[in-house]
Amino acid sequence: MGVADIAGLVAAIAFAVLAGFLIYPLIRLGKLLDQIAETVKETGDHALPALDEGVTTVKQVNKSLEDVNKISSAASTTAGNVGALADLYGSFLGKPVIKLAAGAYAAKTTVQGFFSKKRKAAADGTNNSAAIHNDSDIYDGKER
Repeated sequence: MGVADIAGLVAAIAFAVLAGFLIYPLIRLGKLLDQIAETVKETGDHALPALDEGVTTVKQVNKSLEDVNKISSAASTTAGNVGALADLYGSFLGKPVIKLAAGAYAAKTTVQGFFSKKRKAAADGTNNSAAIHNDSDIYDGKER
């Protein structure tokens, strides 16, 4: 056996020892890849029912939102009807009430003016009928 044969034998033994040391990590890596594949499969198995439940939930939420939209549109219509009814009452009842209030204010002002002039004339000591000088006797700054 020559030097070349001995060198080849040493190289073959070194390669066999190196391969022996690498077998254990390679086996562990294979087991890890198997566990990853199993985890991915289980995740897929659990994800599909969860997605189906999510779709069902979204459909129920959409149905509820449709009901809320119907309710809000009905409330909007009701508010519009109430506003129209208030306008209608305002147009029929508002004008007569305003006229009645204006008449009552005019009567009150007239009565207050009449009594205040009577008191003023009585305080001056003159005849009530001659001393009362109404604003109705004056027209455009001229006496009637």
